[in-house]
Amino acid sequence: MNFLIFLGSVRDSTPPKPARLGERVALACERYLQAAFPDITVEIIDPLDYPLGPVFKPHFAYAKGKAPEPLERLANKIAQADGYVMVSPEYNHAMSPALMDLLNHFGSSLFSFKPSSIVTYSAGQWGGTRAAINMRTFLAELGCLSVSAMIHIPKAQEVFDEQGHFLPTVNTEDWQSYLARSFLQLQWWAMATQSQRQIINPLEMTPPFLTTPTQRNAPNGDTSDG
Repeated sequence: MNFLIFLGSVRDSTPPKPARLGERVALACERYLQAAFPDITVEIIDPLDYPLGPVFKPHFAYAKGKAPEPLERLANKIAQADGYVMVSPEYNHAMSPALMDLLNHFGSSLFSFKPSSIVTYSAGQWGGTRAAINMRTFLAELGCLSVSAMIHIPKAQEVFDEQGHFLPTVNTEDWQSYLARSFLQLQWWAMATQSQRQIINPLEMTPPFLTTPTQRNAPNGDTSDG
């Protein structure tokens, strides 16, 4: 199986300090997953590696094969993944605008029928918990429903170093156990949904909406036959 870890920040400046705090969290998630599930391929998706341009135009708005190379490359990775880890700071009690912008460039059919895990962090005491509530509904709309156990990391700079290793001042065993609850659920659901997708293609069972938003509309209530 293949998991993608989405790093939900493009900030490379201070304050707050240290810069790119989310990168530490993403690296820590990657380290845990690789150690716990050696048969699973894990990749961090850093928005800085996928320039999107100043004008919003999502991948699905392009004719097939005509999307810019970064969009096409990431769309293929999303489609091939079996699960996702969404790493986000908190902005005004909501998820990172950088993460939301990146994910909004892709149709839900690429994410759907796969699980996700929510990981939030902060330099302060709250750990991004309020952003996580907002992320639940967002990820559900994409179709990659989040597992019940979320991960919140307050004062992340006091937990991880720049390479995503635990700092010597923290209780590594407790933190490993905390991460395990969410990621074991993610792995379980990823195995289950991967197996079921091989039995029934969900996109044939419930095709994605590809023409107009009216495809989502309920019937208009007209019960006449002609």
